[in-house]
Amino acid sequence: MPELTWKGKYDDNGQIVGPPRVSLPFQTVETVNQSAQERQMALGVADTGGRPEWRNRLIWGDKKYVLPSLLDEFAGQVNLIYIDPPFATGADFSYKAAIHPDDDDIRTAPPRTQRNSSLQMEYQPNLIEQIAYRDTWGGGLDTYLKWMHETLTLLRELLAESGSIYVHCDWRTSHYIKGQMDSLFGYDNFRNEIAWSYGGRGAKAIAGQFPRNHDVVFLYTSGQASTYNFIYDPVRYSVNALPSHIRVDDDGIPFKTSPRGDYTDESIAQLRAEGRIYETRTGNIRIKYFLERQGNFVIDPKLVGDVWDTIPDMMHAPQQERLDYPTQKPEALLERVINASSNEGDLVLDCFVGSGTTAAVAEKLGRRWIAADMGRFAISTTRKRLLDIPNVKPFYVQNLGRYERQAWQSDELEQDCREFILQLYRAEPVAGYQWLHGAKAGRMVHVGAVDSPVALDDVQRVIEEFGDAVGTGSGAPPTGQGFGAGVDILGWDFGLEVDTEARAMGQNSGVNVRLLRIPREVMDQKAVNAGDVQFFELAALSVEQKVNRRQRGVTLTLQDFAMPLDGVPDKVKDAVTHWSQWIDYWAVDWDYRNDTFNNQWQNYRTRQDPTLQRTIAHTYDARGKYTVVVKVIDILGNDTTRRLEVTV
Repeated sequence: MPELTWKGKYDDNGQIVGPPRVSLPFQTVETVNQSAQERQMALGVADTGGRPEWRNRLIWGDKKYVLPSLLDEFAGQVNLIYIDPPFATGADFSYKAAIHPDDDDIRTAPPRTQRNSSLQMEYQPNLIEQIAYRDTWGGGLDTYLKWMHETLTLLRELLAESGSIYVHCDWRTSHYIKGQMDSLFGYDNFRNEIAWSYGGRGAKAIAGQFPRNHDVVFLYTSGQASTYNFIYDPVRYSVNALPSHIRVDDDGIPFKTSPRGDYTDESIAQLRAEGRIYETRTGNIRIKYFLERQGNFVIDPKLVGDVWDTIPDMMHAPQQERLDYPTQKPEALLERVINASSNEGDLVLDCFVGSGTTAAVAEKLGRRWIAADMGRFAISTTRKRLLDIPNVKPFYVQNLGRYERQAWQSDELEQDCREFILQLYRAEPVAGYQWLHGAKAGRMVHVGAVDSPVALDDVQRVIEEFGDAVGTGSGAPPTGQGFGAGVDILGWDFGLEVDTEARAMGQNSGVNVRLLRIPREVMDQKAVNAGDVQFFELAALSVEQKVNRRQRGVTLTLQDFAMPLDGVPDKVKDAVTHWSQWIDYWAVDWDYRNDTFNNQWQNYRTRQDPTLQRTIAHTYDARGKYTVVVKVIDILGNDTTRRLEVTV
């Protein structure tokens, strides 16, 4: 069999280089749409060591970490995989965030203009996403093929014996991916090369070539026995212009016929009694299939083949589906995939979920699902989309509690990246520590790894080492009491809910912890030369609480929200007239138990309703002291939490 090769496919011993297999623990940071009763039952099951009820999973993380970490629990158990991996364009990692007008302006605007009055801000990928893109395409086709081989290898191990995998690709890579899948899944397990023809007559003319108006979707199975359900497209015909293969009987009921085939005489007799036999003028027996009539139209179910030309692209998809997400696919496409190759209750996986189409359709069709993406904006978009589904089942939002650390040397920098960041922060390097890298104005400094977000585990280790280091070592701050001692944690990105939890960790240890985001400008040589690099603390949230003890109630009001503005264009900053315009979504856990944020109420902006409710009241069933956690998601997908103590 011919072999597809690429640079780095084999090691020095002639063995194919496999994917990294670092299995990391998943950390549940939020449960969504779970009632207080369900939460209490889940806690009870955990206390007794029982198996908890299934929860669908929305995972924030790079597939190179997520997939190996899923293997321990789900190897050979996924019934259907659909992936739409990045194509050869940087647009796969960029998106447009909507800046809605001030809510008061929206409410006073004419209804016709309310939905179209938002400003679009194109958000470029952060450094971690840029590195992911570089790892995918940075070395051209060779690095892409290596990246794709690693992905498909892990997905093959997750697929059930009767499972199917659909890989969505375009003209750039489809022929290469076919060769890889033949090798990994087996040439005999190839089922279809599906052409999704979405362009139609509106295809854009390109000089020197035919317009491109289709994508390719490859279907492979694990083995010969796989789940497959025939799919039919309803074709509508006017009763006044029926095609020749459709007839109408004496009662006005439309039907079509097929040859007798292998039907026995007994079966024919039974069908004749049911009025389902049609005899031609020459005496041939054919089987009648009655068709549905809707008003002046006849509906003829047509068996779907491998050319899908009845599903439009997002430009022509239903208005309520459109999220302005660059790689969004129409729900009709995923409905066809999921209906064809899975049954109700089966498990569906998508590790490039993007706007959440796979998860949303799987939810609506009664499938279990696992959806992952490395982009915060993708996770935020998917969560909102799922919450818009009536009676959506409870699901988890998870990330990886710790990340594999890799040595990284920037191609753009001649010196060590960590030392470079310390220099820009105007901190002095310190030696002899693992987690403490510098000192500035009496505070220690930690610089997060460039290839992954700062996680709570990292913060804990920084605090522990800080406690051992205070008053010792070159450059260490003097011994202090309480918040007199402090550490600055600089990160390219931060894990979900790190902000509040990190500060709480520090407070419990008597350490003043500050979290600062390393700005995008550090990669801009002009900004570096001009000294125009500022490190921003994470977003700050102010919430007012009013307690009514007589009625066991509390009312929360968002009072202020300040988010880091690095990477936000000046024209967008100028257009924002109220702090609430930075907020896209907020949620409340009315009874936080120091385990995971339980989303018991939420409000968010949508295309249909861009306003944001800023006040919410809640009544408790019993008097007592409660911990309330408020979570805000900004327009870029970053989360900020605030913890409150309430006594009613």
